[in-house]
Amino acid sequence: MDASIWSNELIELFIIIGNKRANDFWAGNLQKDEELHMDSPVEKRKSFIIQKYKEGKFRKTLLASLTKEELNKALCAAVVTPDVLETMALLFSGADVMCATGDPVHSTPYLLAKKAGQSLQMEFLYHNKFSDFPQHDIHSEGGLSQEASQSTFLCDFLYQAPAAASKLSSEKKLLEETNKKWCVLEGGFLSYYENDKSTTPNGTININEVICLAIHKEDFYLNTGPIFVFEIYLPSERVFLFGAETSQAQRKWTEAIAKHFVPFVAENLTETDYDLIGQLFYKDCHALDQWKKGWFAMDKFNLRFCLQMQEVQEDRMHLRRLQELTISTMVQNGEKLDVLLLVEKGRTLYIHGHTKLDFTVWHTAIEKAAGTDGNALQDQQLSKNDVPIIVNSCIAFVTQYGLGCKYIYQKNGDPLHISELLENFKKDARSFKLRAGKHQLEDVTSVLKRFLSDIDDALLAKELYPYWISALDTQDDKERIKKYGAFIRTLPVVNQATLAAIIEHLYRVQKCSEINHMNAHNLALAFSSCLFQTKGQTSEEVNVIEDLINNYVEIFEVKEDQVKQMDIENSFITKWKDTQVSQAGDLLIEVYVERKEPDCSIIIRISPVMEAEELTNDILAIKNIIPTKSDVWATFEVIENEELERPLHYRENVLEQVLRWSSLAEPGSACLVVKRFLTVDTIEHCRERRALESIKEGVLKIKEEPSKILSGNKFQDRYFVLRDGCLFIYKDSKSSKHEKMFSLSSMKFYLGVKKKMKPPTSWGLTAYSDKHHWHLCCDSSQTQIEWMASIFIAQHENDIWPPAGQERKRSITKNPKIGGLPLIPIQQERNTIQARKILRVQGQNWKGCGSVRSVIESLWTPP
Repeated sequence: MDASIWSNELIELFIIIGNKRANDFWAGNLQKDEELHMDSPVEKRKSFIIQKYKEGKFRKTLLASLTKEELNKALCAAVVTPDVLETMALLFSGADVMCATGDPVHSTPYLLAKKAGQSLQMEFLYHNKFSDFPQHDIHSEGGLSQEASQSTFLCDFLYQAPAAASKLSSEKKLLEETNKKWCVLEGGFLSYYENDKSTTPNGTININEVICLAIHKEDFYLNTGPIFVFEIYLPSERVFLFGAETSQAQRKWTEAIAKHFVPFVAENLTETDYDLIGQLFYKDCHALDQWKKGWFAMDKFNLRFCLQMQEVQEDRMHLRRLQELTISTMVQNGEKLDVLLLVEKGRTLYIHGHTKLDFTVWHTAIEKAAGTDGNALQDQQLSKNDVPIIVNSCIAFVTQYGLGCKYIYQKNGDPLHISELLENFKKDARSFKLRAGKHQLEDVTSVLKRFLSDIDDALLAKELYPYWISALDTQDDKERIKKYGAFIRTLPVVNQATLAAIIEHLYRVQKCSEINHMNAHNLALAFSSCLFQTKGQTSEEVNVIEDLINNYVEIFEVKEDQVKQMDIENSFITKWKDTQVSQAGDLLIEVYVERKEPDCSIIIRISPVMEAEELTNDILAIKNIIPTKSDVWATFEVIENEELERPLHYRENVLEQVLRWSSLAEPGSACLVVKRFLTVDTIEHCRERRALESIKEGVLKIKEEPSKILSGNKFQDRYFVLRDGCLFIYKDSKSSKHEKMFSLSSMKFYLGVKKKMKPPTSWGLTAYSDKHHWHLCCDSSQTQIEWMASIFIAQHENDIWPPAGQERKRSITKNPKIGGLPLIPIQQERNTIQARKILRVQGQNWKGCGSVRSVIESLWTPP
């Protein structure tokens, strides 16, 4: 025997294992009718050998119940002992010969055996270092069924660049170092050889360890011609670059590789024309408390993913429609972690990679796909309603600051400023914000018109031009409107959505024509040439646009409630200068979480029908706060420079309360704060005592404004009794006749007492009626809370939170955000009664409110 091959250890290994012991394992489950006979033909013998040794069909099944992780753990324990037969059984049952051991120095089973001085184990592991054997189960998390995985075989010459460790070199440099290698994909391993005659590979990649596969659709050129590149990323921070001579060969290799490492439940992802596919860690609104593994694939502008590994469920995000795409850094287990936040159509997704390298690849690809790419309307960054963000931003800005401006859209902006704004929007419309004071109104109006003039095709479609013009010959208004509607339905989806947004905006502007002098005709003069993209301007074009504006409600089938809502919004904007209303119709207001500090604020939309419960739940969801069972959270109205605060009942209308701030001496100091109100124990204690005694009583110090009952200007002791929905005031506990009685339903109670009242204690309540203010002081914080809880429960007859089992009311079910600021989409339902109530409030003089401030710069995507 050749001593250079047959070492003493190898001979001893053969003696110990022996043919009988080896066969006991490989044929341990062989049935009588499956045995090979002396006269069996060659083809049957070949098939039997493949089934026995390659597929492991007849192996002992004692280890079949073990998972891959358990097999690997058992292998690491076996290699440090003399039991080579145990190592053989584990390895040939699916354990990974190169599995991680958890020892940073002795990182493989071979090194563990070497450390333990087990030379026979080392010999066995060395000769099986490229072996790969299927586990006994049919499907594994690592991709195809093992049988299909083992049967996949590819071999061909590919260009291969040196593997990059920890940091990927530039593509140009890598391609310069690229050489042809003979590549073989077999048994779950991709091996590359110097040439097709070589028997020892230059390197081997375990496909089951792949975390990301990137396919470059564009070809790269070498001296020998074009190559089509794909990259393989491993969790060890290594990247392998390969290149095929044709796109068909590239696709053949990448499909085979993907089907090896993508799990069976996510196999739909492998059937798309993806540029990127792999595994990422994710969190979404269904489970924000922990990271989970999901499978993702990118094709063009879509990010597809399978998150529920126990279910075959595929979802996707349209990256052009992302409302937010931001990267942030968090610390996990003492290490910094890059996290990408994606928000689209109410869905929020957080993702991060296994390594910095694969995360960078995903981040770059997503950012590119989500950006503006071209001059066509559909190539722009879009809102969730398919309207370009640049259009929405301009409309929202003009709605806020231009409705009351004379001759809006007839004034021209500065050409330099217009070009600069267009460039900023083109670079990244999603993150660019128009800001009052920094950007001029006429520049923004000119940007909108220039954008519509410069897109590749007219918004109204050039091929439809004669049809739009000929529609004017139809004298019957209903028939003409019907034709307009038919033309609009033939437009692409993005054109339809954008046209609807533009005409709605112009309709809104002309409803304020008494102030801005821009009626439908003047607006049509300003917009006809850019909507049709004609150099000149004809009266027919103007008439068509004027017709669309005047008949907006009929053409776009707008409901009456929506028109009334628009009137309310216009009144807010034009009369109450410090009120911010979104283009879509809801008040934008700053809400704080737990305390009034800049870092704790959220800009949120308040619809006319939003109740306090919705607001509270929305804020908690945005901040990822999960209340404990013992805490009750509520929205507080905070006034008088934070000296007084009142919990809103869960069914209380938020907008009505905000509008009442205009009557305060300092409306700018008022705000809303979402925070803990009471504990369940406190509430139950008050309820039990109320059920037993029906009263709450005790001595409090009181001061009245203006003073009628009490003499002097100091706090005085009085005995209070809360009973039957009323609060009675007695001179002392012995008095039989009360001095004052008032109904709780006519009062508002606030926690706290204003400092200028010079309260004798730090704890108290303030009661407001139409004509009087009552300042009550308690002797402790506990007494203050008990009185407030008792009054709150009595005011609402025990109905202080939603009934048990009732679904939590929210405006949304997901957690969308916009431009770094959380956003709550509009309630589509409009309540006519609520709208009338708000209209009645319009006569009030709005003096300005700091917390209802102009935040148009944070709004670029209307619902």
